[in-house]
Amino acid sequence: MARRSKEDALATRNALLDAAERVFLAKGVAGTSLNDIAQAAGTTRGAIYWHFEDKADLFNAMMDRVAMPLQCALSLVDAAPGEDPLPALRRSLRAALHQTVHDPQTQRVFEVATHKVEYVDSLCAVRERHLQIRELWVERFRQVLLRSARVRGLRLAVPAAVAAHGLHALLDGFIQNWLLDPGAFDLETSALKSVDAYLRGLGLD
Repeated sequence: MARRSKEDALATRNALLDAAERVFLAKGVAGTSLNDIAQAAGTTRGAIYWHFEDKADLFNAMMDRVAMPLQCALSLVDAAPGEDPLPALRRSLRAALHQTVHDPQTQRVFEVATHKVEYVDSLCAVRERHLQIRELWVERFRQVLLRSARVRGLRLAVPAAVAAHGLHALLDGFIQNWLLDPGAFDLETSALKSVDAYLRGLGLD
C-alpha cells in the first residue's frame, strides 16, 4: 500500500509538471494561476501545495526535470591535464544545439524559461535561478577558454571573463532567436560557425 501511495504521488507530481509546461507555454508564467495548472492536470490546487511551495517552486521543479542544453554541454567538457579543452567544448556545444533542435520537451522548457517568464515579485526565485545558472555557464566558459590559451601558449585577445560573457551571450542569443522562429535559420550550423569565428577572434584558431 505504501509503495502504491508513493507511485500515485509521483504520478500526480509528474502530471502537475507536464501541465505546467503546457500552461506556462500558452499563458506565460506570471499569467498562469495555480488553479490553471491544477485544472490542466486534472487535480486540485491542494495537490499542488502538497508537492510545491508556490508557483516559483513549481517552475524550478519543471526546469530541474529537463537537463538544459548548455548545462549538459559544460558538464561534458573534461579534458585531461595538459590537454586543450576546446575540442571537447566544440563537441559538447554541438550536442547541446542538437538537443535543442530535436527534443520537443527541451524546446518547450527552454521557450518557457526564455520567452514566457516575467520577473514579477512572486517570481523572484525564478530570476535568482536564471542568474545563478548564467554565472555557472560564464565561469565554466572562462575556465575552458583560459585553459585552452595556456595549453596553446597564447594570450586571449580580451580578458577571459569578458570572452566568457561574450561566448555565453552569443550562444544564448542564437537559441533565443531560433525559438522565436525555428524556420528562420539552421541553429546547429549557424551557431557553430559563429562560435568558431568568435574563437578565432579571441586568438584560438
